[in-house]
Amino acid sequence: MAFIAHIREVDKQIQTVKEHLHGVKDFAESFGDKLNIKHVAGLAGLLHDVGKYTDRFQKYIFYAVFEPEQSEFKRGEVDHATAGGRLLFFMYHNKSNTPLEKLLAEIVGNAIISHHSNLHDYISSKNESDFLKRINDKDLCEYGLSVERFFEEVITKEAFIQYVSAALKELEQIIEYSPNQSFFLTKFIFSCLVDADRTDTRLFEERSIEKDSYPHHLLFQTYYQKLLNRLATFKNSPTANQPINRLRHKMSEQSDFFAEKPSGIYTLSIPTGGGKTLASLRYALKHAQRYNKHRIIYIVPFTTIIEQNAEEIRNLLEDDENILEHHSNVIEEENDDEQDDGLLAKKQKWKLARDNWDSPIIFTTMVQFLNVFYAKGNRNTRRLHNLSHAVLIFDEVQKIPSKCISLFNEALNFLKKDMYSSILLCTATQPALENVPHSLLKDRDGEIISDLSTVTEAFKRVEIIDKTEQTYTNEMLASWITSDIEQLGNALIILNTKAVVKDLYERLKEEGLPAYHLSTSMCAAHRKKQLKEIREMLDNNTPIICVTTQLIEAGVDVSFKCVIRSMAGLDSIAQAAGRCNRHGENELQEVYVIDHAEENLSPLKEMKEGKQITKNILAMYKNKADMYDYNLLSPTAMREYFLQYFQNMDSNLNYYIPEVDKDMTMLLLADRKENEYVTHYRKKNNTVLPLLLTGSYKTAAEHFQVIDQTTVSILVPYGEGKEIIAHLNSDNWTKDLSLLLKKAQHHSVNVYERELAHLKKEDALVIHLDGAIYELKENWYSNEYGVDFMGEGEMSDLIV
Repeated sequence: MAFIAHIREVDKQIQTVKEHLHGVKDFAESFGDKLNIKHVAGLAGLLHDVGKYTDRFQKYIFYAVFEPEQSEFKRGEVDHATAGGRLLFFMYHNKSNTPLEKLLAEIVGNAIISHHSNLHDYISSKNESDFLKRINDKDLCEYGLSVERFFEEVITKEAFIQYVSAALKELEQIIEYSPNQSFFLTKFIFSCLVDADRTDTRLFEERSIEKDSYPHHLLFQTYYQKLLNRLATFKNSPTANQPINRLRHKMSEQSDFFAEKPSGIYTLSIPTGGGKTLASLRYALKHAQRYNKHRIIYIVPFTTIIEQNAEEIRNLLEDDENILEHHSNVIEEENDDEQDDGLLAKKQKWKLARDNWDSPIIFTTMVQFLNVFYAKGNRNTRRLHNLSHAVLIFDEVQKIPSKCISLFNEALNFLKKDMYSSILLCTATQPALENVPHSLLKDRDGEIISDLSTVTEAFKRVEIIDKTEQTYTNEMLASWITSDIEQLGNALIILNTKAVVKDLYERLKEEGLPAYHLSTSMCAAHRKKQLKEIREMLDNNTPIICVTTQLIEAGVDVSFKCVIRSMAGLDSIAQAAGRCNRHGENELQEVYVIDHAEENLSPLKEMKEGKQITKNILAMYKNKADMYDYNLLSPTAMREYFLQYFQNMDSNLNYYIPEVDKDMTMLLLADRKENEYVTHYRKKNNTVLPLLLTGSYKTAAEHFQVIDQTTVSILVPYGEGKEIIAHLNSDNWTKDLSLLLKKAQHHSVNVYERELAHLKKEDALVIHLDGAIYELKENWYSNEYGVDFMGEGEMSDLIV
């Protein structure tokens, strides 16, 4: 009898359980080998679908495909994920077993039973162990039969014991028995299993084999030479001997020199206009060759930076195929425990689409990066193993949400220490991440740029004009700009909330001024078109006013003669200043800091706190400018700002979860002795929790979101958006879907849940695949504002 794991939709061919378990084991081994735990990861792959060896599952899958009207089971009703975890736990988690054997059973067992959902809590806020309840108490019909068939078909019991022995030796070599390492290690094994499972299933569905990727070291060698060729053209330009260009060349050379150092956590504090993108790429490409790194990953705060930097590097390296932009998930993934039932229907294909960050160069956001470690949904965790042996470049790193600071630092420490990755923190406004309780383990003397104060002064382009002695309304702002438009020439106005931005834009239009508006309600393709027009007008010295939120601040390459910035954190003011006289086209230009009277910052705790600290520093600067080297944006001023900020936000750095009255750091990383859930468990059950690990992994994941308000991605009918939507609804193979998902990111917008509810109520959405994809109807998208929540969008000129 052939025991079925999957039935291919197109031709009804079967993949046997034996074939699938060995296939997943092989992939998991290759992923786990990156951390020298090949057999630990392979063990998860070998056991994950043991439950498919029951007659109950075989009957379920056969009838579901060939005689669905006769099926007695509901979809997802037959548990096949628990058996493998129970087998390992029952064999290696008894009184006679060593602590190392028990640890292996807990780490690998959790990955197995959770591989269609989230990792389970070893102990929860209810003082119960969901892990133990699943392993010990769940009713598994024919459990003994599935184990018997596993040892008959897949591996003998003797060979299995030998395999586990190899896994134990690997675990012993790397384990420190620390709770934070145990959490990250469990996540890593989970990542290996999920990616291996989906990859093997996808290849069966596609009737293909995994192609060998182009050797990364040869690819990086080619890229590095292309970069050097480009830099050589700069050296031969007529302006190469200008002091500022000599300084750019020196900083680029310093980045090249630092690439020879061992992998670590370094900072690159190049000021705006100093060539940060190419310098960081130079470091990454050389370091990747020198230390055999598999990929280079850029992590940025906003999608606008992805769009610009990816295009710049793609053009430089003359390669599109090997550079991935990952903005958002496009396809919403639910908590679908036990939904891999072997039926590869269309909705399942979305989840199989290659989405695991296996490209040589990747651009993604801070939200997506943090989701890999901490968010629910195994699509996020699937990518984690590909962060090993990598160079990670964090651009504008100061934009990390304060509540995520500790979690960010712990993730980076694990990447450096255990995953053999090198980390570069890039920004002109370096946050003091080493001065918080869960501190970042930066390398000593880890700043790439020498004599930073001199460099900062050399790149000074603007004067900060403090106009906060009075507050401004939009009416006052519009009047000021209208009367001074000739003197201003062109101006960028950055305010703190969408509402005041839109109101000021409409006021300026009413005055007949050449105004542009940028918003996160626009899809990436739309913003790109807007920015292109803005740059062309700036290049031609055409008067223009651009009104926007902070989305333009980090990394967007535009240069205005004047910037007006509503007061916020000092780092935001510095970033805004980077959009003024960016390339030194003129003598020092003005950046005006105003206090806006109509912004409601009460929901924006971080911005409100940053604004107050900036106000204090502005007051101090008026009396003692020498304290800050006579430069409000000096490294000295910036360090003082962040030290004050982190001190004031200290209680908010560990990601507090009100629902359980605990910090995430406590739920994930606390020592057993510090975990009060363990004490309450003993009192409640009159027995000691019989586990070594005590993390509440599922609870933490269910409550984690980088942005306070959850967002959902919707596809919009801008430009190629309609064509992409049509393709996504076709019956293409998953390999084609992977490409379409990448493309779809440029034509999607993230909306808050309350906004999504409004759009649903107004019948503004077409919903596909039971809510997996949301498509916005045409009259709900505007050429001026992006998503139009009034349904009055003008679409006639949106062909791009």
